[in-house]
Amino acid sequence: MSSMEERGEVGVAAAPGSSSGLGVGAVGAALETVVGGPSMQEEVGFRRGEGLGPESDPDEPPPKKRMRLPEGESGKLEERLYSVLCCTVCLDLPKASVYQCTNGHLMCAGCFIHLLADSRLKEEQATCPNCRNLAVEKAVSELPTDCPFCLKQFPRSSLERHQKEECQDRVTQCKYKRIGCPWKGPFHELPAHEEECCHPTKTGTELMGILGEMDQSHSRELTLYNSIFSLLCYEKIGFTEVQFRPYRTDDFITRLYYESPRFTVLNQTWVLKARVNDSERNPNLSCKRTLSFQLILKSKVNSAIECSFLLLKGPYDDVRIKPVIHHHAFSNDTNETDYVPLPITDSVECNKLLAAKNINLRLFIFQIQK
Repeated sequence: MSSMEERGEVGVAAAPGSSSGLGVGAVGAALETVVGGPSMQEEVGFRRGEGLGPESDPDEPPPKKRMRLPEGESGKLEERLYSVLCCTVCLDLPKASVYQCTNGHLMCAGCFIHLLADSRLKEEQATCPNCRNLAVEKAVSELPTDCPFCLKQFPRSSLERHQKEECQDRVTQCKYKRIGCPWKGPFHELPAHEEECCHPTKTGTELMGILGEMDQSHSRELTLYNSIFSLLCYEKIGFTEVQFRPYRTDDFITRLYYESPRFTVLNQTWVLKARVNDSERNPNLSCKRTLSFQLILKSKVNSAIECSFLLLKGPYDDVRIKPVIHHHAFSNDTNETDYVPLPITDSVECNKLLAAKNINLRLFIFQIQK
């Protein structure tokens, strides 16, 4: 594969008439590979002159040529299409976006992002595709795939709708789950279960115990949002867009870390730092990846400043971050917070951030008045 340093930094030389780097020649080469090369006309054959008789108008365009596949060849063709269009890393057909390099190697979106994140951690050039192949995406969307619930085959473009709305074997939950019913099963068994479900007939005492456990999780969420609303009533509130930029330590085995440029909020100068897996020696070897950050006060102050702060996603990012409020009293001696986890949902979201050229987030700082 051809190498690229950052997503979108390397241009792709598209063939004339191509919108995604895959020209007519590349499509023709792929089809030659699938159906057997230049001898396709001898193996399959075209119906020539069909519909042309002695009374045909010579000014009319000739009818389109139609291929006739021998019986039993459709399954073989499908297998060969799969081998040509699959991702070169996970060897599965891409579900949505398809990326390719100038040499024609294909990769799905998940492997593409993961490879970019790995290259960032290892400080190496990413050997991955650098453009989307729209022609292959469209072709893959029409290839059949198995529904994981009913095991029937559907075009990939309609599989998601089938799984959510139509499949009779899709996993669903009882309508009484709100009062503690744990049942999960295929959709076609749902009516029978709901008729026999015992939860509607439980006593008030039993239901109170179930609802008490559910209230605890709701209470934690409510406490968080009430705390945020209380902070919004403070007199001194500041926020800014923060851009984390990647750097390397000076150690013999360098480690990746992130740091923002200096910024001003509430008339004070601040800096944010972040690290991967709490500066683990080889985070690229770990499947679980996390980011943690600290807030640093760079200004000199006459008295301690007690603040609450939280990080949220930036206005143009799609990463999912759960809000968590942190507190710290800043002074000239305690001007740095401890490293605290960036509350992203999972390692996939972390890889999205690592794969990007910079990490863009929004910081809120609330100064507590004494």
